[in-house]
Amino acid sequence: MSKLSVRFYVSEGGAEPVRAWLKSLPKSARKAIGEDIKTVQLGWPLGMPLVRKMEAGLWEVRSDIPAGIARVLFTTVGSTVVLVHGFVKKSNATPKADLKTARSRKNEVQNG
Repeated sequence: MSKLSVRFYVSEGGAEPVRAWLKSLPKSARKAIGEDIKTVQLGWPLGMPLVRKMEAGLWEVRSDIPAGIARVLFTTVGSTVVLVHGFVKKSNATPKADLKTARSRKNEVQNG
């Protein structure tokens, strides 16, 4: 089992929305999310309760943070995990807008 590399999604304009979102969170939340992403990086493939498959090629890392439950959606390209979207979940269902954003970025990453 080899360790995966992790990178942030980068938009055409050079923005890194997941990195920016993480930086907006309190340090304790960033630490919890970072540890969960590292667990995925070292132990992939993983399943519940940490990782849930959303659809083909798109998964979410589920992190408990003081503000609720953080979700970082990612896809894989070869042996690289690409973090495409992050948000704090307020309800049981994943908001459609968040899923749409993640799906769009996943397609962009996978289709070059």
